[in-house]
Amino acid sequence: MNQLTKSAADLIARGSGALIALPRGLKQAVMLSLDVALLPVALALSLAIQTGERPRLGSYVLEVEALAMLMLVAGLLSYAMGLHRIQLKAYEIHAMRLTGVHAIVIAGVTAILDGVTGYATPPSTFIVFAMIYFILGASCRLLLLQVVLGAYRRGNDQLRVVIYGAGRTGQQLAAAFTTDMTIKPIAFVDDNANLQSTIVQGLRVHSPLVLPRLMEEKRADRVLLAMPSVPRSQLTLISRRLSDLGIDVLALPSFAQLAGSGAPLVSQLRPVAPGTLLGRAPLDAELPGGSAAYQGRSVLVSGGGGSIGSELCRQLLVCRPRRVVIVESSELALYQITMELEALVEGTQVEIVSILGSVCDAALMRRVLRENAVEIVLHAAAYKHVPIVQRNPIPGFQNNVIGTQTLAQAAMETGVARFILVSTDKAVRPRNLMGASKRLAELVVQDLARRARDSGAPTVYSMVRFGNVLGSSGSVIPLFTQQIRRGGPITVTDREVTRYFMTIPEAARLVLAAGSFAEGGEVFVLDMGEPISIYALARQLVESANLTVKDESNPDGDIEIRFTGLRPGEKLHEELLIGTGQVTTPHPKIMLAREGALSEIEVAAAIKALRAAIAEADDDALRAVVSRYVEGGAGLLQPKAELALS
Repeated sequence: MNQLTKSAADLIARGSGALIALPRGLKQAVMLSLDVALLPVALALSLAIQTGERPRLGSYVLEVEALAMLMLVAGLLSYAMGLHRIQLKAYEIHAMRLTGVHAIVIAGVTAILDGVTGYATPPSTFIVFAMIYFILGASCRLLLLQVVLGAYRRGNDQLRVVIYGAGRTGQQLAAAFTTDMTIKPIAFVDDNANLQSTIVQGLRVHSPLVLPRLMEEKRADRVLLAMPSVPRSQLTLISRRLSDLGIDVLALPSFAQLAGSGAPLVSQLRPVAPGTLLGRAPLDAELPGGSAAYQGRSVLVSGGGGSIGSELCRQLLVCRPRRVVIVESSELALYQITMELEALVEGTQVEIVSILGSVCDAALMRRVLRENAVEIVLHAAAYKHVPIVQRNPIPGFQNNVIGTQTLAQAAMETGVARFILVSTDKAVRPRNLMGASKRLAELVVQDLARRARDSGAPTVYSMVRFGNVLGSSGSVIPLFTQQIRRGGPITVTDREVTRYFMTIPEAARLVLAAGSFAEGGEVFVLDMGEPISIYALARQLVESANLTVKDESNPDGDIEIRFTGLRPGEKLHEELLIGTGQVTTPHPKIMLAREGALSEIEVAAAIKALRAAIAEADDDALRAVVSRYVEGGAGLLQPKAELALS
């Protein structure tokens, strides 16, 4: 008996596999033929039900010629209504209505022909016929759908999931999963006690308290969060609680995004958004945008094609400026951000001006500032990748220091109202040349701020310093994600290493907010909460990718986390402040750092020596400048130190 059952299952699998392999046109022909072939079956059954006897020739509806005519009409009507074009996985209520209309129309045609020819078939026969024809048509399609899905699923590993959230989104997701070949929903979990123990979309709703047991009993692989209306901070708490129980947690895009994407559902599973990795509530909604400071103004964004610069451009549009001037040295990056912004400002009065060039070009910067009547400069152009600048200090300092001095000086000469420098926590007692270049850039801007105050120049200079930006180019998340896709290992310098993190929207809003209430020479920092363990972040990314960490406790895991050791110039823990004190600002999450500065003579000497070192391409002379004028720079004298990404 078991052998017979196995043989039948194999036969069905081969048959459904052959159906799947058919070209689209042949599949449609099969469905059209199904509607035609079911007609005589439905007629025979309806007559048998009405008379209680075996149907036989004699009534009009069972004459061969009449049957042929009705089958032709059924086929033509099915073709006209497009029933054959409805995919099995899309066969739902609307498609069932079409099948019902088709059955009713055919039954009506049958009754008319029967009456015209004088046969006295009872009217109830045609009602029963319509019902049976509809039931057969719909049932055969649903049965075929299950056969096809079974064939697909036998060839794919299904992800068994518990959906956390039995509300509207969860129900829509469960319905979407019913026709997916790679995901199988097995239960709901919901905090709402009124929903618990009920049946939703054919699945039982359970309490979160039984999740560990439920995952084991149902052999579930993952929990999907389907609660778009829940605050992000609460989602983070839920995710952490489940992770602590050893349960893998994933989030899904909104149902609208799922419906509009052609990608398989399983490929759209993603970890909770980068902002949830912060360990705190994101601040982008709390930071004041300073819209009034930018409304109706002409604003220049240097490095406008980069991660921070492009987000600054996007958020500026909300402030309704008169003009956004984008300065970018990468033609591709400039093209991409220009196309994006021009689409966003279509139908508005905002003008987008694209400038391909370097901030080191003094003549170009002065001309751009004058011709576009620039009132505010957001200076985000910089070489930021630590190992690249470490191995290429001359172009790094040329861009980061001389470029800043050139653009900032041009801003003063052309009467720009505000100049905001985007800086980094690596400028605080730097251990690498990239950080040193950013600290020297800060000192240059501080000097210009002092000179502007003393001379009565209208330009207000300020600086914004923040930590690592989640999701920006070269940050750890894209790097770790790429390493995970390659199958590992993930490289972390030290198990204890920590970093401050913020999201790209947070960084951009901080720059805009700081620029709105700067008075001159300030260094603004964001209260970013506690620093984040890079090792813990790596583990979370592995688990969010539906994989496990390979270590001593789990030697059969998927991705290894390998420790490479701290390299010269890399700190175990980053800092945000050089001084010991900080002052509050109009917003409680933004702090004002109290830090020392070089004298005007020292800055002039540093820039002169730096320009000479750059002109001679003398790395040692450049390091000597850093050693003399940057706090902690003496440790950077060793040539060509190899640094890891930090």
